[in-house]
Amino acid sequence: MSGVIAVLGFGEAGSLLARDLVAAGASVRGYDPAVPAPDGVTGAGSDGEAASGADLVLSVNSAKEAEGALRASLDALSPGVLWADLNTAAPAVKERLAEIARPRGIPVTDIAMMAPVPGKGLRVPMLASGEAAGQVATRLRGFGADIEVLDGPAGLAAMRKLLRSVFYKGMASSIVEALEAARAVGYEDWLSDHIAEELAKADASTVQRIVTGTRQHAVRRGAEMAAAAEMLADFGVQPIMADASRALHERLAQGNG
Repeated sequence: MSGVIAVLGFGEAGSLLARDLVAAGASVRGYDPAVPAPDGVTGAGSDGEAASGADLVLSVNSAKEAEGALRASLDALSPGVLWADLNTAAPAVKERLAEIARPRGIPVTDIAMMAPVPGKGLRVPMLASGEAAGQVATRLRGFGADIEVLDGPAGLAAMRKLLRSVFYKGMASSIVEALEAARAVGYEDWLSDHIAEELAKADASTVQRIVTGTRQHAVRRGAEMAAAAEMLADFGVQPIMADASRALHERLAQGNG
């Protein structure tokens, strides 16, 4: 496919995406102030230099750099150039990017990568939203990308990802904290096996059962988690997740939620 794709940021995700685009035949130019361009990618001296003349720009630096990268590139972009932000940022950030670029005629697409990039590269499952999401998806699919287009503005893809993150990263954090405490008293293997058994039993009814039970037994479970947090502290483990669970149960017990 013709045209240059600019990749801004050569961290773990950006470097792998750039590498796969090159392998699929794309002409790729990019910039990262700290990391050299991967093999096959034409390095540039700034975000604006990388973006100049590109028909698609992939911003894959970091959430805190997303707005700065766009502003630094605006004068180098022609109206109609596609800008895609792949950073894990809040929906409000993606909406602000779209507002910044709109007066210049630059449509911003919000792309959320829904799994770790290592091992998948450009084929990592992605969600895309924004007025030009369909165009960006078509362009990237031409190089083998796995991308689903959502019917909605920039920020919708980020919202979907972060909603899932509250569940998935929260569960992962609780498991890590629980195993750390179990390790401190010699029960890590037992608890690890128990967790694996519970996860294996999960089915479509599990979510509703958890939600119903949590609300119904909020008072008792709040007290239980207070005791658990106290126990972890006695083990020398900071009870971050246990104490958060206590606070949530107490809020539900008061009818707030």
